[in-house]
Amino acid sequence: MRSPQVRNGVVETPSPSHFHSSVSVHKLRRFNIFIVVFRFASFCFSLASAIFMFTNSRSGSDLPQWHHFDAFRFVAVAGAIVALYSLFEVGASVWEISRGATVFPEVVQVWFDFGHDQVFAYLLLSAGSAGTSLARTLKEMDTCTVSNAFCVQSDISIAFGFAGFLFLGFSSLLSGFRVVSFIINGSRFNVQN
Repeated sequence: MRSPQVRNGVVETPSPSHFHSSVSVHKLRRFNIFIVVFRFASFCFSLASAIFMFTNSRSGSDLPQWHHFDAFRFVAVAGAIVALYSLFEVGASVWEISRGATVFPEVVQVWFDFGHDQVFAYLLLSAGSAGTSLARTLKEMDTCTVSNAFCVQSDISIAFGFAGFLFLGFSSLLSGFRVVSFIINGSRFNVQN
């Protein structure tokens, strides 16, 4: 702790509130950076999942194609939807960091983030579960022996979807913290030293 200083004959002691606000600003910045990182990771993995599934087609009429299977269509579309949502949220988080204000009014932003994080995380989880079930069924049949590349690419797409779910889940935990802080304190952040 700094000692008091004398300026113009007046003893000035450092304000502890300045210290706390400085620490709070750093915690808030770190919190916002975590949210951006988790949302960006969710975007990358969801987009990769969608791209891998959308491009999982082999030439030949007798070879399997991703759009012939409902579960794989679900994986592809869920990945694309979550990638778009995550991209929007990355932009909203960058906006919040750079401008110091939310895109929507604070109460709307807090509930929007939390609700949509939950919905889209469960969308990815359910798509990944459906895709995993179908992939296991295809491996038990002769489909994967005829077209191994199709099955491998499907597995990669599903794995990327689960990774996207994981990062969206982390983001959901942080947005849940914001909701609880908003309910208790009237602000989305309760950062104290």
